[in-house]
Amino acid sequence: MPLLTPLARGILNILSPETVSFGGRTLPAPRLRFGGAHFRSNEAFLRSGQAEAARLREQCGLTRDSRLLDIGCGPGRLPIGILSVVGYIAAYRGVDVSKTPIRWCRKHITPAHPAFQFLHINVRNARYNPSGASMDDRFRLPFADSSFDIIYLYSVFSHMGAEDVRKYLREYARLLAPGGSVFLTAFVEEGVPPVEENPAGYGNMPWKGALHCVRFEAGFLAGLVRGAGLQITRRSHGTETDGQSAFLLQKLDPEPPTHHATSI
Repeated sequence: MPLLTPLARGILNILSPETVSFGGRTLPAPRLRFGGAHFRSNEAFLRSGQAEAARLREQCGLTRDSRLLDIGCGPGRLPIGILSVVGYIAAYRGVDVSKTPIRWCRKHITPAHPAFQFLHINVRNARYNPSGASMDDRFRLPFADSSFDIIYLYSVFSHMGAEDVRKYLREYARLLAPGGSVFLTAFVEEGVPPVEENPAGYGNMPWKGALHCVRFEAGFLAGLVRGAGLQITRRSHGTETDGQSAFLLQKLDPEPPTHHATSI
């Protein structure tokens, strides 16, 4: 879809506003939301963001002092939930390969909540940003080492090939502060090929189009995680959208020093 000019966007917003009010919150209009038809419901969209904020509070220790990186932030589901459930936090950074949701969040969240910042990254994804730049081994997100206590990505690896997953995991290990956690969801099963795009009959879903569903074999994904210097500390199989599994990751414990006997 071609990018709209500012004039065209203005006309569209008059004819079809880009915000709605619900539950005391400003939400993106249904036409701007990601995540399936159920999110067209204002209540479902808001309650989902609130539930995710509550989960991060319970499982990852999200507090007002936390620094959080939201990968694939879309049009603000999680930050709206955080502001509703936790309130201000020390720093929130949302990134996405799609420009439209970043534009919406910058316009409707950041002005009132300046600790919540949003960044478009022009990285290629065959489903969401096919004209973006391909990642190489020099790929870096524009944040300093150990910048975040929590890194969150919901249904991101489910639309990403193995090499890109490997590069992102390496970045998460660099960006994660000591004691921090990564929360992610992915399609993961035992006894399947290492990586498979749009597996036929999986979950009784009609997967179609580039990267609609990327499924990983459990041991293969665990190897990618460990190769990045991270470890899986919690897994909940099949509990998330369309049968995805939820994972918590933390940095690998450093290897204890090896002491060699010395002669006296």
